[in-house]
Amino acid sequence: MSALTPSSDLVSQAGRAAHELGLAALLGGNLFGRLALHPAVERITDPRERGEVVNAAWRRYGTVNSLGLAAMTAGWVGARAEEARGAARLTGRERALARVKDGLVGTVVVTGLATAAEGVRFARQPPDGAVPLTDGSTAAPSASPAAARLKRKLNVLGAVAIGAEAALVIADAALAQENFRRAPLRRRVRRWG
Repeated sequence: MSALTPSSDLVSQAGRAAHELGLAALLGGNLFGRLALHPAVERITDPRERGEVVNAAWRRYGTVNSLGLAAMTAGWVGARAEEARGAARLTGRERALARVKDGLVGTVVVTGLATAAEGVRFARQPPDGAVPLTDGSTAAPSASPAAARLKRKLNVLGAVAIGAEAALVIADAALAQENFRRAPLRRRVRRWG
């Protein structure tokens, strides 16, 4: 009998839900920050206050991002462990999509950890994280060269993260659709076969 039994469905569903919710938190937060928060702080007249507000917002959302990254990763690890036990039941296309997903999860994890580390460094820039900003994405000319460099690095990491997170959503959808296209009996035979 397969390692995946009907009694493990609840665990599998919980893992997939954790993965999807974590990914939603990561992508949604990054999109909101880059497309809504960063442009909106331009209305704040004091460049240092802009930096203070942006850093405070990202510091608060950092907890959500950390939990999202942990949930997404835990869900992926659980799914891959289950797939490894039943690798023969995956079609060639599913195996290829799973490898693509592996690479994307790795990219999301690396960019997430790097962004968190660089974000903390940026938030600690003098004076007390109130780095002068032109808008949420651009250091003001009065910002230190180190702060401006960190802000540029954060912008690149953020763009890569959004791209990898969006691609991961697409890979997840492709994997789900690939399984859905199997005839119901074939899905059942592969599952318990």
